Amino acid sequence: MLGLSYGKAHAQYLGLSNDEFAKLKTLINNDASVKKAFDSYKNKSDKALNDQPNPIDKIRSEGLLAGDPLKIKTQVAVEDVSKIFSLALVYRIDDNKACLDRASAYLLAWAKVNRSNGDPIDDTKLEELVTGYDMIRNDVTADVQKATDKWLLSVLEDELNSKYMAPGKGTAHNNWNSHRIKILAMIAYTLHNTGYEKTINKELETQIALNLYPDGSGYDFKERDALHYHIYTLEPLITAASVIYRATGKDYFNYESDNGSSIKKSTDFLVPFVTGEKTHQEFLNSNVAFDKKRAANGEKDYAAGALFKTATGIHVLEQAAYFDSKYQAAAQKADQGGSHDSDWDVVLNKVRKPFGTK
Repeated sequence: MLGLSYGKAHAQYLGLSNDEFAKLKTLINNDASVKKAFDSYKNKSDKALNDQPNPIDKIRSEGLLAGDPLKIKTQVAVEDVSKIFSLALVYRIDDNKACLDRASAYLLAWAKVNRSNGDPIDDTKLEELVTGYDMIRNDVTADVQKATDKWLLSVLEDELNSKYMAPGKGTAHNNWNSHRIKILAMIAYTLHNTGYEKTINKELETQIALNLYPDGSGYDFKERDALHYHIYTLEPLITAASVIYRATGKDYFNYESDNGSSIKKSTDFLVPFVTGEKTHQEFLNSNVAFDKKRAANGEKDYAAGALFKTATGIHVLEQAAYFDSKYQAAAQKADQGGSHDSDWDVVLNKVRKPFGTK
């Protein structure tokens, strides 16, 4: 486990820089869609101020059907994750110290109780918590920072050494590994622990080569015959690429492996399905038995032959729009009702330092 330093102020790579927060404050006052997005978090933070933390020792979601008691218990507990994000965001915008104090209490509660299984599909549920912590890490007390850093570093180490990444396992290069790499990048750069940088870069390069194909499709799409899983591997890869770019300037969105695969090509592959130019019947030829179990359990999104829902792909295009605005145009074409105009990734793209600028 690599060392940590406490009490130092650092830039934010998951959240927003001080200049970006200043721009966000201005937009909240002048842009109705941005205000709408912020208000949804403000409402959640107001409620969270009066709620009690509900940490869970082990997050359990992967491999469980809807309605499973363990999965339900996890779903209730991880509501804290979005509460922490909301509290952190509202603190940074409104300078409401009560939100900082409450977010700190939630973080301490989770740091004391939660331990990773080394299962990236479970640990990926912590994404908003890590992003929220990134926004307030410079402002929490030394005790809160030390406890939260230690806990998150243990999650990183458990993922780095996960048994699911053993050679020969499908989980070593399917969507599981994409989520694992996302977790590694998010935590390492939140903690400003540069000792993991070379490992994360190497793992991401290997994943792009193995998980994504030169024609833009990928392992998960072929294995599951579902754009649902093509999206589920792209989302974490784009998140990791965004964090790494903001932290180091290294562009993994446009990076091509030796075989010609790239995150960009796999995003381009998805676009016509999201805009409706192409259609796809999901899970018809899935090779994964769990997909059939979900369908038999009445989980409609996994029913073999159901048409891909274009709206489910809008978010990944909004993520990709940070690297190229053409994806935002495609997302808007798909979102004719305008329901996604206030999505947080759209807001982030309005305030973050543009891709390609120094």
